Amino acid sequence: MRKSDVRHLLHVFPSFAVGGAQMRFVTLANAFGNRYRHTVLALDGDYACAQRLAGELSVGYMSIDAPKQATLGNVGRFRRRLRELAPDVLITYNWGAIEWAMANILPIARHIHIEDGFGPEERSAQLRRRVLTRRLVLRRSTVVLPSRNLWRIATATWRLDPRRVHYVPNGIDLQRFTCAGHMARDTVVIGTVAGLRAEKNISRLLHAFRRISDIEAARLRIVGDGPERGALRDLAEQLGLAGQIEFVGQVDDPSSFYHSFDIFALSSDTEQMPLSVLEAMASGLPIASTDVGDVATMVADENRAFVTPLDPGLLAEAITALARDPALRARVGAANQVKAKTDFDQDAMIATYAALFDADMPAGG
Repeated sequence: MRKSDVRHLLHVFPSFAVGGAQMRFVTLANAFGNRYRHTVLALDGDYACAQRLAGELSVGYMSIDAPKQATLGNVGRFRRRLRELAPDVLITYNWGAIEWAMANILPIARHIHIEDGFGPEERSAQLRRRVLTRRLVLRRSTVVLPSRNLWRIATATWRLDPRRVHYVPNGIDLQRFTCAGHMARDTVVIGTVAGLRAEKNISRLLHAFRRISDIEAARLRIVGDGPERGALRDLAEQLGLAGQIEFVGQVDDPSSFYHSFDIFALSSDTEQMPLSVLEAMASGLPIASTDVGDVATMVADENRAFVTPLDPGLLAEAITALARDPALRARVGAANQVKAKTDFDQDAMIATYAALFDADMPAGG
C-alpha cells in the first residue's frame, strides 16, 4: 500500500505522558499496525508514552509554540499548520486541545474530539466558559466519550447533537490481567494504581486506611507516581502509617501488582471510566471506590454496595467489610471478572474506533 493511500491521523494531546487517554491510543495504534499513518503532537512537549508504541508503526511527532493566554494567536498558528499537514482526520483529546478544534471550526479536516473527563477545576461543576466553548466549537464534530455520564453532559449541558456523540467504553486486553485466583495469605493487601495527582485524592485513601488500621495485618500498596508523592509520604508519617504503606512508584506494566492485591481502592474526586477499575475487575478483585463517573455501573451488581460517596469514613467502611470477609471478596471479585469479560473486552473498542477513523467527512462539514 502506498503511503498516500494510508489515512493520516493527527492526534493532539495536552500531554503525551503516560495516562489513560494516551494508553488507549497506544492500544489502538498497536492493534491497527500500519493501517493508519499517525502524527502526534503533545502541547506540553512530554512524549513519554511514545515508548509504549510498537517500533514498526508509522508515527511522527511534531512541536509547535502554544503560549498560554494567547488563544487567538494560537488558533491562527494551528490553522496554518493544519493546512500544511492536511491530515485526513484531526483528533483532539480533552479540553487542553480545544484550541486545535477552534482552528478547524471552518473544517480543513474531519474532526473527532475525545473527552475523557475533567481536571480538578471542574471536579464539582462545569465552568460556564468551557461549556459555551464546547457547545460552539464541537457542534459539527464527531465527539467520542468513554462514559455514559459524559454522554449525558455532552448532550444535555453542551447541547451537542446526539447523532454526533458516541459512547465508546474503554476496553482492555483481558488476558493480561486474568488470573486463576488470588493466593491465600495472612496479610490483607489494599491496593490502588493511580497517578499521584490532586484529583486522585490519595490522601482520602490514606485517611480511610487509618480508620481500618485496627485490622493488624492490613497493608496499603500504592502503585504510581506524580507530584503528590512527597506530600503523601509525609501524610503517611503524620498518620503513623508509614510501616503499613508501600509506595511502589511508576511501573510500566501494573498487571502483576493487581494479582498482589486483595481489594482494589479508588479514592478520586473525579473520574469517568477509569482503566484501573477495569483492570482490577479483569483481575478478579472487589472494588471499594468513591462514586465518581461510571464506576457504580461499571462494577458488577454484587460490588455496587462498596461504591460510596466522597467521604473517607464511608470508604473505610466499604474497605473494612471486604477486608474482614474473604468469601465476600472472592464472590464480588468473581462477579467483577465476569462483567469485565462480558462488557469491556478491547476488541469491541478497537473495531468501533476503526469505524470512526475510517468514516468520511459528513456533508456540510
